[in-house]
Amino acid sequence: MRLTRQTNYAVRLLMYCATNDGQISRIADIAQVNGISDLFLFKILQPLVRAGFVETIRGRNGGIRLAKRSDQITLYQVVKVTEESFALSEHLEGDGACPSGDRFGLSAVFREALSAFFRVLSTYTIADLVEAQPDILARLQLEPREGLKK
Repeated sequence: MRLTRQTNYAVRLLMYCATNDGQISRIADIAQVNGISDLFLFKILQPLVRAGFVETIRGRNGGIRLAKRSDQITLYQVVKVTEESFALSEHLEGDGACPSGDRFGLSAVFREALSAFFRVLSTYTIADLVEAQPDILARLQLEPREGLKK
């Protein structure tokens, strides 16, 4: 399985918001730090808003911020809302596409592997990723604030 760029940038967006510690984050700033277009970031933002991970603030000084605490958002949850398919092979698609009709028993093996992948993702939160990066403020081009790790 290969995760899409959408998932990669969704995690980065959430990490940026978590590091920005409740402050309103601007899409343009997040896009610039990640070297992507504002338009692509807006596309990525939609499922995160629908899932209740991010809230949008309208107006002249608007932007986005986390709607949940970063330690309550798991990587599994992010992957679940940003990826369209979790099929490791045609054996898991369930549409009869497998030419062997699964007579070799591959479906069970692939399902077990996918379950293990999801279990690992469930153990990590956005907070975990932020805390694992001692230089995250510099990487995200954010100014240190009192009470926020440098």
